[in-house]
Amino acid sequence: MAKSNNAFIKKQKELNRKKKQQEKAQRKDERKKNSAGGELENMMAYVDEFGNITSTPPDKKTETK
Repeated sequence: MAKSNNAFIKKQKELNRKKKQQEKAQRKDERKKNSAGGELENMMAYVDEFGNITSTPPDKKTETK
């Protein structure tokens, strides 16, 4: 009497699951390397005297009280 394919199928499923986990981890690492980063300087936005949003801070000389 032949063995069932149950053990073979379980092994194949386990291999596929591990392969997917490795690929997912690899994609995660690539995203981390290629990301612009969540640094505070990259997220800062300033409003100039005309109400426009800019990425550069305002000059100290032009500030009004």
